[in-house]
Formats: sequence, C-alpha cells, structure tokens
Amino acid sequence: MKTRVITAIVALIVFIPTIVYGGWVLQILAALLAAIALSEVAMMRKRLLVSFEAIISMFGAMLMTLPNGIWKSIAEQLPIDLHATSLLYIFVLLMLLHTVISGKQFTFEDAGVFTLAIFYVGIGFHYLVEARMAGLDTLFYVLLIVWITDSGAYMIGRKFGKHKLAPKLSPNKTWEGSIGGTVVAVLVAAVYTYFFPQHYNWGIMLVMSIVLSVAGQFGDLIESGLKRYYKVKDSGTILPGHGGILDRFDSLLIVLPVFFLLGGLR
Repeated sequence: MKTRVITAIVALIVFIPTIVYGGWVLQILAALLAAIALSEVAMMRKRLLVSFEAIISMFGAMLMTLPNGIWKSIAEQLPIDLHATSLLYIFVLLMLLHTVISGKQFTFEDAGVFTLAIFYVGIGFHYLVEARMAGLDTLFYVLLIVWITDSGAYMIGRKFGKHKLAPKLSPNKTWEGSIGGTVVAVLVAAVYTYFFPQHYNWGIMLVMSIVLSVAGQFGDLIESGLKRYYKVKDSGTILPGHGGILDRFDSLLIVLPVFFLLGGLR
C-alpha cells in the first residue's frame, strides 16, 4: 500500500502540472505514454521490444497522438493528403507486408493485434491532447468523470457490493459499486459543469456524464479482458503498485474518444 501511495503521489506531481501547462510538454508526455502502452502490448504478446512489429507499433502510436492542427500543417506541405486515418493505413500495410516477409514468425493475427493496439492507444492519447486544446476545464471534466467513477465504484463496492458485475473478467467488481460510482461521478459532474459550463447545456451534460462514466467502466473491463487473455496480473511494471500505463489509462482511452464522438470537443 505504501508503494502504491508513493507512486500515485509522484505520478500526480508529474501529470497535473503537465496537463495544466499543456502545449508541447503534454504532447511529448502523450507520445511517451502511447509508446510505453504499445510496449506493454508487445510484451504481453511475447515480442521483443526491438522487433519490427514492436518498433513500428510504438512509433505509429506516438504519431497518432499528434493533434489535428499539426496534421493539417504537414498536409499543406506535402503533395498527398496525410492525416491520422491515412497514417494508420500506412502502418496496416507495413504490418501486412511483415506477415509475408517474416513467414510464420509474424501472422495475420499478430498484425491484427498490433494494428488494433495502435488505433486503441494512439487515438485515446490523441484526444487527451485535443481535450486539453479545447480547454483545461474540458479536460478536467473528463478526468473527474473517470477518477470519481473509479474511486466511487471501489469504495461503494467494498462496502455494499454483493452482485458480481463481470466475474470472468474482473471478479472484484460489483453492480453496486458500478452504479454507485456512476451516481457519485454524475453528482460531482453536475456541480462542476454548473460552475464550468461545457459545450452543451447543463441537462445534456448530465446525460453525457452518465454515458462517459459507463464508457470508462467498459474501458476498465476491456483491459481486464486483455490481461485475462494473456494471463498476466498487470499490463506492465512501470508504475510500482499500480502496474502499467494500460492499467492506469484504460478507462481514459475509451472515455476520451467517446467524448469526442458525442461532440464534447467542438
């Protein structure tokens, strides 16, 4: 527990000032986090970090984190229409070509895993940067939803949890904790959005808060399923007491893109 608390404090000391400052500092952090997350996927897949697929996927995820404005500036200087979607397809082609060149050492299934990981991680951290560019209050709104849902679900689940939410994926999670976490998150979001109005009116933001809270819990379960599949306790060891980057950002990687799809970043 002591190690867990110390790691959390150090992480917050680094993370909070970075998102407050934003700009190129946050962009570098997002790219590094994306690369580390992809390295965790590679290690769970039992691939060397110096392998072609690991290097390409880490590089691809880092590039995917770049904000839309940078892609627009790059595209204006090139004779081709380069943006995040076309970039992703370039990496898809590289992965597919690798299945031919490497023979049976790298299969179509491997290519699918790494391509999906690039998209899942890269887009998630991309919208971390985009959310900060939309405004510090906007990013903090999303972070509050994720953090309060997680903390609320944990505390309420420990006290009142009886009915398992997804026993095959995460045995400790309960319906009581899940619902309680969402209720607490929405109440906090109601107060926050009253003082810091977002793109939509207050009522719509409450509905959006429910959707984002549920999405965050699905993000947690998705990553739990990933670890179950590869039979590992944590995605990595970079955060003592907390596991890896995927362990800590699993909810956010789903919530941020969902927030974008719902028009929260307009």
